[in-house]
Amino acid sequence: MSMNLMKNRVTLVGNVGQAPEVRTIANGRKMARLSVATNERYKNNQDEWVNDTQWHNIVAWGKQAEAVEQKLSKGDEVMIEGKLVHSEYTDKEGIKRYSTDIELHGLLLLDKKQSGS
Repeated sequence: MSMNLMKNRVTLVGNVGQAPEVRTIANGRKMARLSVATNERYKNNQDEWVNDTQWHNIVAWGKQAEAVEQKLSKGDEVMIEGKLVHSEYTDKEGIKRYSTDIELHGLLLLDKKQSGS
């Protein structure tokens, strides 16, 4: 793999936190937002088990957004591949805010729950 393909590359395995939010924007292009939780379990300095959950904001565009809309729901286990995208904006109160998202490039559904029907 070339070094260019490895720059700014993120791979996560986790669970979808809630149903993805999908919107249609200019020219009918779709945009999806979802959150994915990754969990780590380790022993701290007091020899106690600690569960650490990190939440990651995922943004998908176009065909990736369509795949998110069609395939993903709350609780699904997924592998996400993408890149980090940092942005800043000013909120309604005039406060500058910063955001880091993962722009989705690849998606693999690892565990689809059975629907009971």
